[in-house]
Amino acid sequence: MSNYPEFSLLELASVREGDSVGTTLANSVAYAQHAEKLGFTRFWLAEHHNMEGISSSATSVLIGHIAGNTHSMRVGSGGVMLPNHPPLVIAEQFGTLESLYPGRIDLGLGRAPGTDQVTARALRRDGLGAEQFPDDVARLQSLLGPLQPGQPVKAIPGAGTNVPVWLLGSSLYSAQLAAMRGLPYSFAGHFAPRLYREAIKVYQDNFQPSAQLKQPYTMLAVPAVAADSVPEAEYLATTSYQRILSLFRGQPLWMKPPVDSMDGLWSAGEKATVQDFLGLQLLGDAATIKSQLDELLASVSVDELMFTVDIYDPEKRRHALDILNQARQD
Repeated sequence: MSNYPEFSLLELASVREGDSVGTTLANSVAYAQHAEKLGFTRFWLAEHHNMEGISSSATSVLIGHIAGNTHSMRVGSGGVMLPNHPPLVIAEQFGTLESLYPGRIDLGLGRAPGTDQVTARALRRDGLGAEQFPDDVARLQSLLGPLQPGQPVKAIPGAGTNVPVWLLGSSLYSAQLAAMRGLPYSFAGHFAPRLYREAIKVYQDNFQPSAQLKQPYTMLAVPAVAADSVPEAEYLATTSYQRILSLFRGQPLWMKPPVDSMDGLWSAGEKATVQDFLGLQLLGDAATIKSQLDELLASVSVDELMFTVDIYDPEKRRHALDILNQARQD
């Protein structure tokens, strides 16, 4: 087990077709509690808007709910899409969370809107977007840092909490910025696997130590479907395939039950696109996943793996964590 990186989870609070948001969030709590029992390091929630089937839009509210229903695991954002928010508001929210759950809160930041352009305009401050990202990150860090004499705008709560800031990305841009600022870095391999080696190398090679972090700290997010047998995992994975297909078609993202075959549900081109999207997916029983993990970790050096587990049945989804955990212990 000691040879493996830390294990963590990314959650979108995905709504099953026909379920309520309340039921979905209760399942997310049970999922987080199970992960905590197994010794997973952190549980992050992703910010998305205007997506039917994903209920993690009020990210900081959900972080508080998950943290309040767990005891030791770190809970945070994977990520807050900073172009959507004034840094002061995020500093106050995460300063409050850190005050309620000391030493357990992470603030992962992304520079995409996490939605479509119309919704982005509905969320955003006038005229400010991703080009402001480096300045907004710096502003946020200073608001969470110690109060300075004569500081005109203070995050109360927030000032002095030094909530750890992470940068998230799927390209080389955030890797370069994280290295330059001396921040921990998470690469979004769960939906954009193509550049994972290059981005992580850029980050690790160019890292500058900071007050927050002396050495580079790298996380890689990957999709995983774990089950008691390979055929069962292949069956359960069809939920994820249907969802990604809906994403590409611009349809609602409700989680659908698994199907015996995807034949007739997608074209050859769509199948190739979905498989490309899931290029880093781990799939199978414990032995298969262990071998896939070893192969992945031979290609890149990371401190932590963060899994997205898209499984329709909440009980089987929790059991998938048992199998992932077993893979790292065998």
